[in-house]
Amino acid sequence: MIYIYVGLAGALGAISRYLVGLILFPDTHFPFATLVINLVGCYTLAYLTSRVFRISSQLKTVIGNGFIGAFTTFSAFSVETVKLFEQEKVLFAFVYIVLSIVGGTVMSNLGWKKEVEE
Repeated sequence: MIYIYVGLAGALGAISRYLVGLILFPDTHFPFATLVINLVGCYTLAYLTSRVFRISSQLKTVIGNGFIGAFTTFSAFSVETVKLFEQEKVLFAFVYIVLSIVGGTVMSNLGWKKEVEE
């Protein structure tokens, strides 16, 4: 049964990704939508997986693998990077790569629950 929930959450994540791009970044020459979506997803997944909530591990799976997994997208990042190179927007491509990788790591670190040292 969890497979159905993961699939439904994935559908909602994919629709949400599409709407964010459509509403917030309709006509840009830089892939801001994918960048913002992936950074938010990095933070959210780290936050969700590093904390103990009063929700089941199955619900975490549905949210993490289903919704966030479909909301974020490495494939779009990769294709958009290739397109930037093809359009000879080399600087944009490298900025996009650095912002995505470094930014994703920073956002995951910000979302991750740190152990409290005593």
